[in-house]
Amino acid sequence: MVARLVVAAPSSGSGKTTVATGLMAAFAAAGLAVSPHKVGPDYIDPGYHALATGRPGRNLDAYLCGTELIAPLFAHGAAGCDVAVVEGVMGMYDGASGQGELASTAQIAKVLRAPVVLVVDASSQSRSVAALVHGFASWDPEVRIGGVILNKVGSARHEELLREALDESGVPVLGALRRAQQVRTPSRHLGLVPVAERRAEAVDAVAALAEQVRAGCDLDALLALARSAPQLGVDAWDAAEEVAGAAGGRQASGRPTGGRPVVAVASGAAFTFSYAEHGELLRAAGAEVVPFDPLRDERLPEGTRGLVIGGGFPEVYAPELSGNEPLRRAVAGLASSGAPVAAECAGLLYLSRSLDGQPMCGVLDGEARMSQRLTLGYREAVAVSESSLAAVGTRLRGHEFHRTVIEPAAGPAPAWGMHLPERRVEGFVQQGVHASYLHTHWAAEPGMAKRFVERCAE
Repeated sequence: MVARLVVAAPSSGSGKTTVATGLMAAFAAAGLAVSPHKVGPDYIDPGYHALATGRPGRNLDAYLCGTELIAPLFAHGAAGCDVAVVEGVMGMYDGASGQGELASTAQIAKVLRAPVVLVVDASSQSRSVAALVHGFASWDPEVRIGGVILNKVGSARHEELLREALDESGVPVLGALRRAQQVRTPSRHLGLVPVAERRAEAVDAVAALAEQVRAGCDLDALLALARSAPQLGVDAWDAAEEVAGAAGGRQASGRPTGGRPVVAVASGAAFTFSYAEHGELLRAAGAEVVPFDPLRDERLPEGTRGLVIGGGFPEVYAPELSGNEPLRRAVAGLASSGAPVAAECAGLLYLSRSLDGQPMCGVLDGEARMSQRLTLGYREAVAVSESSLAAVGTRLRGHEFHRTVIEPAAGPAPAWGMHLPERRVEGFVQQGVHASYLHTHWAAEPGMAKRFVERCAE
């Protein structure tokens, strides 16, 4: 039994991240072991959650992973914790476009049988807040809204009016946060600036959020609400079991030398986007996972047999990445040797010839640059070229989120064929390299990790 609650809102911008992160930090400061989770594919908020709790921030995405994996993944992340806090996405009932409730906060709350705390931006309303809360509470009887936190409250009199109105709704007010107390977290073209880029400031911001929530919310009532959640009754997801039962790998043609093959994983300020389960799956498949920072390290980790370069912000650090010529040569050398390389989004840009005119690794015959157009959304994809990551015909769902373009968009052997929002091919497969804009969640296809490590071991 894990006490749990979901922090939701009527719309984006209402203050979910403020409340969820502050609540996580306040519970942790009170001595509770807190499990942090985020609905959807977002990579940035979980970094703040991890800072607040001291545990990996984990994503719960029913589109990427399938509804059936949500509760097991939650149970895996929350194992041994006193309470779990799940930050929602967008408006509570908003999900994958054209897919009904799929991937919505409401769906996750129902799957987890978790009570919901609704965060309402009250800055431009008083009595109308009751109608808003009533509508959200009655829309789906399977969603249990256990309380409201009023955000951006203007004054003591404003708070009094809001509370009077909500007395008639039957939904208790569990907190009120004043407008003047908002903690500002800087944003840019893809959302909040990640923790890794502003560590000291982020620590201070999370501490301020904790104090704000502690001062304005009834923590005892919120914890009691979380503890009212019923037994979930599922087995926790287990990386070793998933890899052992995965299809898509093959027997290695040679024996690994030197024990577990070293898989180097890009990290640091330029490469902050990854799911915690990816490293767990790689280790379960037999790899020794070693992080390195392309902004600082001039060599790959000793004995590197494979390379994973996830998402992030290389466009922000293009001069620094370009200036680390020894590492660029090392990456190019590893790729030319045929070693497995898995690159997503930022990794794709780093492997290109150049990014905004700055020389990159030159592994791929493509030029990358910033764009005014935001590419954002879920995708359905099929592997169209045999690679170190996926066999031809492998079908999965992914997510794109970038303001860059690479020309050409696909190499002679593309990585994926896309089915949404339009039919196209995308990405590059050459020798051991698989590079694409598509972010994927390997928990949905553990055979990818198994296949990748097998090739590293050969």
